[in-house]
Amino acid sequence: MTEQLHPYVIFLPAEKKDKILSAIFGSKGGVDILRYSLKQGINKSLYQKELVTKLNYSNKTVIENLKTLTTLGVLNESMEKNEKDNRITWIKTYQLTTLGRWFALLLAEEELTEEEKTNILQSLFHTYLKQTRLLAEEIGLNKKQLEEAFKEELKNTKP
Repeated sequence: MTEQLHPYVIFLPAEKKDKILSAIFGSKGGVDILRYSLKQGINKSLYQKELVTKLNYSNKTVIENLKTLTTLGVLNESMEKNEKDNRITWIKTYQLTTLGRWFALLLAEEELTEEEKTNILQSLFHTYLKQTRLLAEEIGLNKKQLEEAFKEELKNTKP
């Protein structure tokens, strides 16, 4: 029996690897924020107030997790203009970064749309090729060998 494998490959900044993994998997709050982002759609903005309400965490816990995930490059923080009753307010919003999207794929593949999966896979593939090329250059591996391996693997693809 062949075991089904999922594409759980994530490129992490070497100097932040332990902190990122700890921030996400060492805290249920971090994982829940990422899962909530998946349910909303990986391109949608997250709002602190909404996270406090939907995830049932204290405001302090949500803020701490958002700050940590933003500092580590899993989320991007921005400001959104909100007009209500002739009054303008600015609200912090958060979105998954490319790294955050890779974690999204890791956490809940079935919750992603086909378009989201395609975008993540293309981004992952480009990054993988770049990192492989850089490593090949570093160790003196001939790029032709990489190209031949790639072509050989494509030949093995079912039509």
